[in-house]
This record gives sequence, structure tokens and C-alpha cells, in this order.
Amino acid sequence: MPETIETPEIVGVLLAGGLARRMGGGDKSMQTVGGVPILDRVIARALPQVGTLILNANGDAARFKNFGLLVVPDVLDDFPGPLAGVLTAMEWARDNQPQSPWVASFATDAPFLPEDLVMRLAEAISDTGAMIACARSEGRTHPVFALWSVALVDDLRRAMVDEGMRKIDAWTARHKLVHVDFDTDIVDPFFNVNKPENLAEADALAAKLDGKAA
Repeated sequence: MPETIETPEIVGVLLAGGLARRMGGGDKSMQTVGGVPILDRVIARALPQVGTLILNANGDAARFKNFGLLVVPDVLDDFPGPLAGVLTAMEWARDNQPQSPWVASFATDAPFLPEDLVMRLAEAISDTGAMIACARSEGRTHPVFALWSVALVDDLRRAMVDEGMRKIDAWTARHKLVHVDFDTDIVDPFFNVNKPENLAEADALAAKLDGKAA
């Protein structure tokens, strides 16, 4: 059974490498919810949960300069999706922080992500000996919100490069995986701003969480 996973041992990665086609292109994370950029909300919730936090994004890194994070582009070309962001973070951790054997991934379009996400994923891994822990709510898995063993880095690179693997679920099915359920009593913490019409709903949810009238 693995030992307890401590916060300093975890590299967090904010996955912002997508093309945001359903939002008309651009960076979804730059949209505002309740007057605050979504990325600011995500950073505020993710940063205390990990030892180091990096931002996986492609293109001109200067557009993120005000957020104070190291920007790391995909290690694979042609925008191959969030699995490439996970690989990027694993390789970055291996090469730059070998004392950090775990990577926690977060979407950057989910402004209400759980503040105890990583702690609960880490507890599930310690309890089960799994290599990956993934969040779930109302029976729906959220594979972008997960904790990954860096020991899987070479296997993931082989799968993506040699097999053209792109689907997170297809790759995680090959490894010992545990799901962790999160409550949705007030709001589904994995609600994401995926389309322009989601912004108004997100504003209403933000007001509700802040104790204001929506």
C-alpha cells in the first residue's frame, strides 16, 4: 500500500492547451465569471492543493503573464488534446522536480472546482494502491480532474506517439484507476464553461456560491 501522498510531492497542471472551438476560439479561461477571469478562479482553488503549479498552454505565453505561472507548451504537436497536457506535465515533473512523483491535472474552464479535490484523490490512491485517481459527480467521470503517477510517463508517451492515443478514458483503462465521487448539492463543482451560453449560468452559480441573489 502506498504511503500518504503529501502536497509538496504534487505538481499541478492547469490544462489550457485546447482550441476552444465551441467558444469561437481563443482562451476560454480568459472569460469572466462574476467579474473575475475564470483562470483566476481556477488558480485560487488549485494553487493551495499542490506543491508547484504550472500552466499547460500553446501559442504566445505572454498572454498569461499576469497570472504568475510558468507556461509549458505541449510536448507533442498539432494540439492532440488534454492527454498531451498530462504527458507534458509528467515529463516536466520528471525532468524538473524528480522529488514530485505525482501530477494533478485541472481544467481551466471549471471555475468551481473542489478545494479538497487533490486531497481526496490522494487519499483514494493511498487507500487502494491505484496509479490514477479520477473525479466523478452524479455518475459522470471527469478525467481531466485527476491525480497521475509520474511512473506512467513512458507508457503514456508510447501510447500517444506509437498508437496515436488521444482518449483519456481509453488509456486510463489500461492502469489501476480509482474514481472519487463529489457532491453536487449546491453546484456541480465540475461545471465547465464550454459554450458562450454557459457564461450566464456560471454567473448565476457564482452569485449563489457567494451568497448573493442570482
